Amino acid sequence: MASRLFRNARLVTMADPTCIMPVERAAILAMDGRIAYVGPEADMPANASSVEIIDLEGRLVTPGLIDCHTHLVHGGDRAHEFELRLAGASYEEIARAGGGIVSTVAATRAAGEDGLMASALPRLDHLIAEGVTTVEVKSGYGLDLDSERNQLRAARRLSSERKVTVSTSFLGAHALPSEFKSSRAGYLALVRDKMLPAIAAEGLADCVDAFCEAIAFAPDEVDDLFTAARRLGLKVRLHADQLSNLGGAALAARHGALSADHLEHTDEAGAAAMAAAGTVAVLLPGAFYFIRETKLPPVDLFRKHGTRIAIATDCNPGTSPLTSPLLVMNMAATLFRMTVAECLAGMTIHAAAALGLAEETGSIVTGKWCDLAVWDVERPAELVYRMGFNPLAARYWRGE
Repeated sequence: MASRLFRNARLVTMADPTCIMPVERAAILAMDGRIAYVGPEADMPANASSVEIIDLEGRLVTPGLIDCHTHLVHGGDRAHEFELRLAGASYEEIARAGGGIVSTVAATRAAGEDGLMASALPRLDHLIAEGVTTVEVKSGYGLDLDSERNQLRAARRLSSERKVTVSTSFLGAHALPSEFKSSRAGYLALVRDKMLPAIAAEGLADCVDAFCEAIAFAPDEVDDLFTAARRLGLKVRLHADQLSNLGGAALAARHGALSADHLEHTDEAGAAAMAAAGTVAVLLPGAFYFIRETKLPPVDLFRKHGTRIAIATDCNPGTSPLTSPLLVMNMAATLFRMTVAECLAGMTIHAAAALGLAEETGSIVTGKWCDLAVWDVERPAELVYRMGFNPLAARYWRGE
């Protein structure tokens, strides 16, 4: 792990998620990859001069960005479904006709672990090029044990190919595979009783996720799966309230979920339950934009109840083929009316909380990993305001 002194920085620490006023003439000392000092250059510890010194030349520095909801590892693409949507088909119509998630399964199963990793690396590189230092990756396109394993193993291997932290989520309850069309209960039993214990035993997943929706799985089915996951010591997250309000946000909160994601149809009771449970609201403006959703997530309710808000790319082949965290921040501001501070917190400290990693990364404070993004901009607002503009000057993961 690297030991370095970063000096002459204009620093936005995100230690306070509401404060984006840069600290001028700041320094960060990284020892063995962790932050040993952060603050004014004038107060640097005496041992700072014994390490490599990097002059940031007055550039703006934020925590490394965190993409806390992606489906980065998958086979194939769904460009043809994009054409169908342009012709008027809805997301639900495409899914019920055998498209959607299920249409990606065959390509994912055929790709194998090596093929999945090879196809995911270019997508990961796009995220890294815009300052991402931590990324979450879900399974859910295999829908059988071997293929789900392949997805999660490929996701784990990404961190051996790139300097990035990878968090994984098992999403076996993503869709009903075609071979189980006449045996819904049989597939859910397979996920709960065979796939989940095997993946937990191998340490392939940090969390268990599910898609709670009329076109996917019902609240009682998710409740049963999450109960089993918690017994195995796994944390949970939930795709909730995207297309309708089935009480997914409240369900996630009852299980102490790290996050509930999408949330366009969440009601006040759901927002309040999430706040009380500490469950982070992860909003996904790329999917909202791509499927032409019109129901806005209840940002004002999350603000009212103090529910933390994160944002993410939702990079996936069908509804958000997006690998730009900077564009996500712009979309969150323009579509959801989030503030600049909310967007930056949503891609740093609150995103870390959505992964259960807020003690390790997401803000520039003593003791955390030295994950930094260095930008050629004058104001933090430029990171949210501009479109098609990448001002990243440097990126450091654990001080390297």
